[in-house]
Amino acid sequence: MDDRTRAAAAQALLDAYAGTPVPPLTETYPGMGVEDAYAVQHLQLEHWRAAGRVVKGHKVGLTARVMQRQLGVDQPDYGQLLDTMILGDGAALDPRAFLQPKAEPEIAFVLGRDLRGPGVTVVDAVRAVDHVLPALEIIDSRIADWRIGLADTIADNASSGAVVLGTRPVRLADLDLRLTGCVLTVDGEVAATGAGGAVLGSPINALVWLANTVGPRGVTLEAGQVVIPGSLTAAQPIRPGGVVAATFGGGLGTVTTRMEALA
Repeated sequence: MDDRTRAAAAQALLDAYAGTPVPPLTETYPGMGVEDAYAVQHLQLEHWRAAGRVVKGHKVGLTARVMQRQLGVDQPDYGQLLDTMILGDGAALDPRAFLQPKAEPEIAFVLGRDLRGPGVTVVDAVRAVDHVLPALEIIDSRIADWRIGLADTIADNASSGAVVLGTRPVRLADLDLRLTGCVLTVDGEVAATGAGGAVLGSPINALVWLANTVGPRGVTLEAGQVVIPGSLTAAQPIRPGGVVAATFGGGLGTVTTRMEALA
């Protein structure tokens, strides 16, 4: 893809936020590859920054086999978390701000020191984490009917929407990430269960992957930023009027969000 085509793809996604999903970019632009997709993502990031939005963290997507199978991809990807995306426990979601939202339970890392690859190890990543929080990611897609390939979701900022963070910080030393379980409920009914081991064997591995992937692109994971490493379960649709909660073991507790009913 040349620069003009990448710009057209980025503008199509930006326009889709107004309410109308677009066909898969990989159909509209058959030559789009992974590097093209990250370039398209970056063009949108430049647009948002110019509008005054600030990067407050990063997300790793497609780390669980169940999510890779659900969306038909075979490797992780990453996107940016902007200040307007990060919400507090119990936050009400405006249905007009989303197109096709789904909820995922995640264990969020809050960094206490900078982390930059390449060469980041698990030990480096553990040292960089100040604490973890229970989280719900609300993923969304500007691609019609979630008909995405890897390049589609990368270009679409890793299908990002919002992140709802819990309020009970836990130190890594007090938690076995791999064995930390989660129950996801939708409208009071159990919708899915999972454990941290579903995320590349342990969520800390996703943090290592992210640091070593974005470092060569000139990106540092900065102290104070939030990193969400991927879902412990398959994503579950959330509809207007719906309530989603994720309850984690290991003392992390519960995080909840609801989507406002349509007027």
